[in-house]
Amino acid sequence: MTPEERYEKVKGLQPLELLYKREAEEPETVFLRQMQRREWQDYTWREVMDRARRIAGYLRSRFEPGDRIAIHGKNCADWIIVDVGIMLAGMVSVPLYPGQSASSMSYVLQHSESKLLFCGATDNNAALQEVADTLPSVAIQRCEIHCDEELGAVIASNERYEESPVFNEDDLFTIMYTSGTTGNPKGVMHTWSSVVFVVPNMIRGYGFNESDRVLSYLPLAHAAERILVEFHCLYSGTPVHFPESLDTFLEDLQRTKPTMFFSVPRLWTKFKEGIDEKIPPALQNVLLRIPGLNSWLKNKVRAGLGLDQARMLVSGASPISIELLRWYERMGMQIADGYGMTENFIYGCFVMPGEDPVPGTVGKPYHGCEVKISDEGEILFKSGSLMKGYYLEPEKTAEAIRDGYYHTGDSGFIDERGLLHITGRISETFKTSKGKFIQPSLLEGHFGNETLLAQLCVLGHGMDQPVMLATISESAEKLPRTEVNEQLRRILESVNERLPYHERIRAIFICKEEWTPLNEFLTPTLKIKRKVLESHYQPLFKQHATTQGVVWEPRDIKEKSQRDLQAVD
Repeated sequence: MTPEERYEKVKGLQPLELLYKREAEEPETVFLRQMQRREWQDYTWREVMDRARRIAGYLRSRFEPGDRIAIHGKNCADWIIVDVGIMLAGMVSVPLYPGQSASSMSYVLQHSESKLLFCGATDNNAALQEVADTLPSVAIQRCEIHCDEELGAVIASNERYEESPVFNEDDLFTIMYTSGTTGNPKGVMHTWSSVVFVVPNMIRGYGFNESDRVLSYLPLAHAAERILVEFHCLYSGTPVHFPESLDTFLEDLQRTKPTMFFSVPRLWTKFKEGIDEKIPPALQNVLLRIPGLNSWLKNKVRAGLGLDQARMLVSGASPISIELLRWYERMGMQIADGYGMTENFIYGCFVMPGEDPVPGTVGKPYHGCEVKISDEGEILFKSGSLMKGYYLEPEKTAEAIRDGYYHTGDSGFIDERGLLHITGRISETFKTSKGKFIQPSLLEGHFGNETLLAQLCVLGHGMDQPVMLATISESAEKLPRTEVNEQLRRILESVNERLPYHERIRAIFICKEEWTPLNEFLTPTLKIKRKVLESHYQPLFKQHATTQGVVWEPRDIKEKSQRDLQAVD
């Protein structure tokens, strides 16, 4: 069956209609595979729907259609089954990110007026327990906190909800909160029409089928994972695999051998760092030039990552460096960089079938999606996937959607081939004390292939010259600091030689800890909170207002004195 034929088969159908069809026509086909105690636990369409119908029965006995039901947990089969149960019950799902702080989760639960919280695995049990104590809660797979009820008991003690409803396409089915880069998260409202428009058109483009395999590990609370994995696989019949834990992730990836793999730049970077540790970059370059060994290296790298059967590799959520994309290309893996956001249900731009990814671009608009650049250089989208609006925030809705176009806040341009280039966030552009405008993402791109550096953030509003905050990679942590200093100094000099004077980076400040959602330097979707970093490191910037080169933040946080600041001038 061709992708176009698959599109015709599912177009206009709601997710629940597809589920009823699969429940009746292919009940014993496996949909979800959960790694548990090092074995796959399979859930067929019949089992998924039986469990979801009992969850729906439980919800209908306690709450009203339209009530908000929250889900918090790392990806697992229960997450999707619970989501299907919420849909069946006619209620509105409110996903929470596993890495959210207690204050952020509390805000979302209160703002959405959620009536119940399903709790799974998290990176912060104390934070989850704090919010779970404020409303009724149900524990799902891998939950480690105390909840009022367990999902197994809920399923065992509740009758199936036997109705098979189909909802008005304008009815609200989910509120997905943004990650809150610059303030409180905003509740993005999507109706059934968003899914009905987006997923069949994606199937037309990607051509997923029952023989494909997907590993789900990025947060299902994120629109990208929810559309690309949960709904896309539901529509296409593609089985979804879930890893057992972070510790077993690479082994589970190797065992799954996904045919489609979606990740974020941070993990693509981590993969490369792991390869560089085992096969140093200098040796890689030699092997790639030798016939025979060239193929051996590429096959070894792909198989070692479990990606030797992948026909589609995708990066998204934040910009990925051109140098990193080119490294993967040399290893025989072409990564397509996609572009979308919660507000348009990630239905934006991607590499079209039959076309090779072009590093530095995010491809062309999907079917039925219009993209244009405003007079101010802002990227605008228009399609059937746009949100209904921000929940309880009509003013912000009116600001975001004007004349039928969603204003992304990103700057960019479309080249002569119709490919979209993203040049940064309009709000992140800053002006130095000399009156020069700086686009930080462009400067950060010059360091994207440096193996010593892990995370980067260029700042400098009001300074004479830009500066860069960075964390160092695991491989750099193993080297003597003097050696790292010298290499970073040479890298900085090399980059600055290629830049106009006003863009030259005065100093690299090496942070003592990795930026994560837990220390609130990153959003739950791993986007950098520039304003938080800038505020936190202002004292360090002031102490080294004229320092050039490399500055190390003191590793002992109790020591604040100047003598403990390691600087190379």
